[in-house]
Amino acid sequence: MGIRVRKADPGEIEAVGEVTVAAYAAAEVIPEGSGYEERLRDAQARSDGAELLVAVNGEGTVLGTVTVVHPGTVFAEISQPGELEFRMLAVDPAQRGRGIGEVLLRAVLERGRDLGVSRVVMCSAKNMTAAHRLYERHGFTRLPSRDFSPVPGVWLQGFVRELS
Repeated sequence: MGIRVRKADPGEIEAVGEVTVAAYAAAEVIPEGSGYEERLRDAQARSDGAELLVAVNGEGTVLGTVTVVHPGTVFAEISQPGELEFRMLAVDPAQRGRGIGEVLLRAVLERGRDLGVSRVVMCSAKNMTAAHRLYERHGFTRLPSRDFSPVPGVWLQGFVRELS
């Protein structure tokens, strides 16, 4: 497939923000007037406060991204001690269907194993059913106790994957 996942380079930060906004806009999960588009675009903040990973092709083009978050840090939403959280998994809409989301998800699970955490958690907008199918194929199950609404009009569902 020629796709690899690695930490984002400083020169890729702008591209990461654009890919993230494009993916979330295509999924229609950016509430108008919420300020969420600006948060999605701010990949520098994610790079500073979390682990910002990118999926790139052989030419180094950013095809997708995911933010890996540790509990108690600025980007943590639902993680607790002993867990790893991921957020803002995004694939360039023009690159969908190539397995990029799956490659990113596998990288997150591998990171969790490397860190020795017991679980990986995340939350996803209720209407992102294609993403939910990907998570379920990789052993994630619903975690309703972590569902929440970060902004009016958006309901996020919690998911968990036990690591052995």
